[in-house]
Amino acid sequence: MKFLKTLITGVVLVVGVNAFAQKKAEKFEKLEIEMFPKAKDGYKQVYIQLPIAKNEEDLKVEFFVGMEKMLDCNNHALMGEVKTQDLEGWGYNYYEVESKGETRGTMMGCPDNKLTKKFVTLQPEIVRYNSKLPLVFYVPKNLEVRYRVLRPDHTMKKAVER
Repeated sequence: MKFLKTLITGVVLVVGVNAFAQKKAEKFEKLEIEMFPKAKDGYKQVYIQLPIAKNEEDLKVEFFVGMEKMLDCNNHALMGEVKTQDLEGWGYNYYEVESKGETRGTMMGCPDNKLTKKFVTLQPEIVRYNSKLPLVFYVPKNLEVRYRVLRPDHTMKKAVER
């Protein structure tokens, strides 16, 4: 009898955990990127596929193009630019990144001259959230693309009047 109770409890736990995991699983639109051009020599094609979300019109995506480097205490930024290109005949956009991986930074004196690993980026960009279309990038092979989803604060605040 004790064995049967333990077995039933185990089965209920497994079913419950599995149901919870399936509920939390993100759903994605079918990915189609065949229409985008192939990457040029020295470049790679990377993409971000966003999961289907409620109220997508309220969400934004901030993306960062950069690389990890050993840097001192100064503030650093990657030199280069991100250009938005049109995919002719489709009405979609993609992003081409031009950068040689060089950095610029402030010139404060660093007392300990200690170097730490930092992700140094081009100027981040914010675009609208759209789970139906991937965000496609063409970046030099030594760079990577990271992103985060920005969600609104649901409480409205009133501006200060003078």
